[in-house]
Amino acid sequence: MGLQDIAKLREMTGAGMMDCKNALDESGGDLDKATDILRKKGIVKAAKRAGKVAAEGTVKVKSEGNFACVLEINSETDFVAKNDQFQTFVDEILDHLLKAKPENLEDALKSQMENGKIVEEYVTENSGQIGEKISLRRFEIMEKGDSDSFGAYLHAGGSIGVLSLVKDLKDEDLARDISMHIAASNPKYLKKEEVSTDDLKKEEEIYRDQLKTQGKPENIIDNIIKGKMNKYYSENCLMQQAFIKDEDKTITQILKDAGSEGTTVEKFTRFELGSGIEKEECDYVKEIEAQM
Repeated sequence: MGLQDIAKLREMTGAGMMDCKNALDESGGDLDKATDILRKKGIVKAAKRAGKVAAEGTVKVKSEGNFACVLEINSETDFVAKNDQFQTFVDEILDHLLKAKPENLEDALKSQMENGKIVEEYVTENSGQIGEKISLRRFEIMEKGDSDSFGAYLHAGGSIGVLSLVKDLKDEDLARDISMHIAASNPKYLKKEEVSTDDLKKEEEIYRDQLKTQGKPENIIDNIIKGKMNKYYSENCLMQQAFIKDEDKTITQILKDAGSEGTTVEKFTRFELGSGIEKEECDYVKEIEAQM
């Protein structure tokens, strides 16, 4: 058995290099038997589905000590996303990421799990067994200090997941409420200082053109724009937003009242399931024909 055999089996089945090598080892170099081995494991089936769009699935959040992780794993259908095997698989990947703490998605896919499987191979294996394309799309790992809190919130069983890190706060319930607020308000920025110069210029130009069209005098346009920009900050910047549980106070004020001058949201990650994935329309007749 050589590299040519591995390459040929990969071309025949669409399976990964290591899966092909292992199948050839198990079959004693027999290509037909190796193909059957891959089919039994469901890997060929998964490879054939590689072109499918995986836009359903789930988002999950978990914390352990001073580390926490939010991730999105996709499937093709909502039906599979609710499958016990899929949910168990997602939990296994989440636990692994928390322990391994890979730097990025590429490193995560190449990392080895406690069961001895490489994450990428394990994803393919489960894709074959479940019968749908499954993909680890994205994740974020955060580390906090002993005096900080994680805010972990899941909406509607995994359609939106938020992980926030709140500095100098021991109130985990409030940290969770902040993440619930983030899930609902979907802020573009953490604070107004993060708004780019280009975005500011764009908004100001839009407001100025609107006001000129409305016939507003030049000498009051600048003052009106200042008011509109403050509203823009209050709508798009987390720390300037009115807290959904107490709209008389901003997030900044709520945290200051609950903690200290240094209590603030240091960072947050909000994953909305399938966001940015273009879903394909399903022709069920062709789908069935393709599988027969």
